[in-house]
Amino acid sequence: MKIGLIGGGAVAQFLLDTLEKQKNSSLEITNILVRDREKYQHLTKKYDVTLHTNIEQFLAEPTDIVVEAATVEAVEKYLPLILPRKDVVVISIGAFVDQGFLQRMTDLAQEYGRTIYLPSGAIGGLDLLQHAQALDGLHEVSLTTRKPAHTLTAETITKEKVIFQGTAEQAIQQFPKNINVAIVLSLATIGIEQTKVTIIADPEAKNNEHRIDATGEFGTMSLTVTNEPLPSNPKTSYLAALSLFSTLKNLNQAIKIG
Repeated sequence: MKIGLIGGGAVAQFLLDTLEKQKNSSLEITNILVRDREKYQHLTKKYDVTLHTNIEQFLAEPTDIVVEAATVEAVEKYLPLILPRKDVVVISIGAFVDQGFLQRMTDLAQEYGRTIYLPSGAIGGLDLLQHAQALDGLHEVSLTTRKPAHTLTAETITKEKVIFQGTAEQAIQQFPKNINVAIVLSLATIGIEQTKVTIIADPEAKNNEHRIDATGEFGTMSLTVTNEPLPSNPKTSYLAALSLFSTLKNLNQAIKIG
């Protein structure tokens, strides 16, 4: 499977490095779309890829799927152009906070028979929750996120402090760069207006912690994930990068679990 990659940052380079080491992998990144060709020129020799700065030239290449590893702005700009031609994996899920945009992209994907893949990112348990919601059987879903205080607020905090409680929709509006996990959780379950979110700023915390609690006709679930950072970029969750690779790896599997 030939992959067209959008972006050249930490997650993109993690994917490039990982596939470079997977010599027997059926996955191959052949083309990359970037804004600054000079900045990423070194990728052409290191990974034997072709760089593009023009979306039409990028999409004209014989790739099987596009992977977005850039920004929300890139999703908003390019996804309407990609879907009529290729399936796509999106990691900048914040773009789907806009319900109108989400509906338009859903309609476009259905019109052209395309699939938008959303990796689970820095959290887990979404397979179970989607099963539980298959017949609208979820009653309550909540996310409690604990992060190092300095990543959430400029305020000097000496002990843990709840800095937000509300819906996922409200959380995303107030913390657009810190709570993307709430988006994928709400999309997989009961929606951004019903999913409850609590954000805790903790001066003692070293890593990001996400706890999901859910109740429904299936029973109850509680899952806590403490994320280690991506070695090449401490601002990025290692699990988020792994979930992207896993999503791609599973596309061609003869047996799909879950």
